Amino acid sequence: MSILPGNSKEFRRIIGIFEDMKRITILLVVFLVASCTKTPQLERRYEELPLGAIKPEGWLRETLIRQRDGITAHLDETYPQVVGDGNGWLGGEGDRWERGPYWVDGMLPLAYILDDDELKAKAQKWVDWTLENQREDGFIGPDKGYPYVEGLQRGMPLDWWPRIVMLKVLQQYYNATGDLRVLDCLGKYFKYQLQTLPKTPLDTYTFWAKYRAGDNLDVVLWYYNLTWEPWLLKLADLLHEQSFDFTGEFLEGDLLSTKASIHCVNLAQGLKEPVVYWQYKKDERLIEAVYKGLQDIERYNGFPNGMFGGDEALHGNDPRQGSELCSAVELMYSYEQMLKITGVTEFADMLERVAFNALPAQTSSDFTLHQYFQKPNQAQITYGQHNFDVGQEGTGQVFGFLTAYPCCLTNQHQGWPKFTQNLWYRIPDGGLAAMVYSPCTVTTECAGARVTIEERTAYPMDGLIEFVFSMSEPASFPLELRIPEWARGVKLTVNGKPIEDTDWLTRIEREWHDGDIVRLELGMEVKASRWYENSVALERGPLVYALGLGERWKKTVMTGYQREKFGDCYWEVFPTQPWNYGLMRNQVLNDIESVEVEVDSTKIGGWPWTLDAAPVRLKVRAARIASWQLYGGDAGPLPWTPGGGADVGDWPNYPLEPEEIITLVPYGCTKLRISEFPVL
Repeated sequence: MSILPGNSKEFRRIIGIFEDMKRITILLVVFLVASCTKTPQLERRYEELPLGAIKPEGWLRETLIRQRDGITAHLDETYPQVVGDGNGWLGGEGDRWERGPYWVDGMLPLAYILDDDELKAKAQKWVDWTLENQREDGFIGPDKGYPYVEGLQRGMPLDWWPRIVMLKVLQQYYNATGDLRVLDCLGKYFKYQLQTLPKTPLDTYTFWAKYRAGDNLDVVLWYYNLTWEPWLLKLADLLHEQSFDFTGEFLEGDLLSTKASIHCVNLAQGLKEPVVYWQYKKDERLIEAVYKGLQDIERYNGFPNGMFGGDEALHGNDPRQGSELCSAVELMYSYEQMLKITGVTEFADMLERVAFNALPAQTSSDFTLHQYFQKPNQAQITYGQHNFDVGQEGTGQVFGFLTAYPCCLTNQHQGWPKFTQNLWYRIPDGGLAAMVYSPCTVTTECAGARVTIEERTAYPMDGLIEFVFSMSEPASFPLELRIPEWARGVKLTVNGKPIEDTDWLTRIEREWHDGDIVRLELGMEVKASRWYENSVALERGPLVYALGLGERWKKTVMTGYQREKFGDCYWEVFPTQPWNYGLMRNQVLNDIESVEVEVDSTKIGGWPWTLDAAPVRLKVRAARIASWQLYGGDAGPLPWTPGGGADVGDWPNYPLEPEEIITLVPYGCTKLRISEFPVL
């Protein structure tokens, strides 16, 4: 892509005028700057709406409120030693690395989505300190290190990595407020990076920034689209050059087929880097790399819940291995960014799979506890090593407030708020797109009209979605709706009139009126998918279904060194019913339509993420496998399911116990579960 510089003297003159006109609107700034340059804007398929334009409703609103009240709004009180007023990002001598910015990266969008003034004020402190204490050379954040103190990260003051997190915070803050100080700050910091990175590369202090440079690159290109400064593209090239070569590894390397080859969170974050760079370079090899990478992640490491085996290092697809909570929220963010850039609907399918299955299963219903590693087959949750790559001194699987490494305590906050922010997008030609579904209301301007669309749905538990329009005046603009890959028997109507041609992305162009209703029905059929050891998982719509086990929670108080490091206590969870079931071959492989779907109309639409609250259940034929027992503190090795080629048998390896009907519930409603089943 060629860069054609404009009249630089005129550009500087107008920018000087802007600095004196404090009340000028952001849109006018962008318009006038654009008029003085011929530098082309980078194309993105969709753009975010202002933070706060999308309001959650129904179960999603309750989820965000539970998160706010359970952990996010009070973390500075419950975890003051790290994110309290002594934090380096507030000018103190305390922790000065990733955990403070992590918390704000989720707290700030939550505050504006819920329009919570107290939470906004807490986030504002961090933003203001960063903006008001920028060095003359453009560096942001604390720049002085202090001696080690247990539980605090006070060294590495110049490391690039925590600044990458704060860039995301500033980007979101600008999207919410239009505060021009952000643009000034980012411009100075990016010039600092351009000058400093050649002699002090991303991996100078730690390796984290090298693997996570895609987030830095994403903010640089976002900022470029606001300012059209050609030198930013030089910085983009530099960041890509210094980043870990995900493109080459995905296309030609054995990274994803080799266990322990990469840290799980680095993979979840780095996955997006080729796509982010593609919006500038338009090299199709970058897109091909991500497609192949996703295929290989699922092939060698994939779980039905949308995650991959990575209990610190990449660790294969055995359902007894873990996936980290940080990986879940970062993988969601990667899918969100790739979806906006490309418009590829498969990224929305993948996003929903993680959000509706893995994410709710890894936190307690009141958000006061979380689990560092979760397993797809988790018959019990116990203190111990569990064959994890890093066992976190026995605390890797148990639920707790500060158990295992504390990154997840502070990074988990971004998951649900950013998911909400990505329910709707603006289309470049002035319309709106609903690419991810959940109950919400969006309010914005389209074609000169004030538009509010209420999205009424119990999705993902139900496939019916209604979009109800409130218009200040009639207006013509396009509406795009995603049709998920799994959907069958799709029905789409506008004010009762059917739209016959629906594709993976359906576009409706018309004049909209107050009271218009778009009704989308996505047929959800039960299907079986194949996983580790030829096992089977059952799915319906975006949800994976699991044998949800009754729970007995046991609290253990910590003492001594572990109490200081991992908190006051941890919780183990034990099953109150048998778990070692296989599913019957003649049903799940040959007669899947006979699986009974039970919908509790009294629960549909309510908050669903517990065993008791689950509104949809599957009744499946099964039998216990007596030889499948606990091993190493959890479910033993998954029994092999015979079957495959025509010249090999497919008969069961195990003596059959009496057949039973078992009940499966959505994976996200469980803490103890079996989700990958042997077939009998």
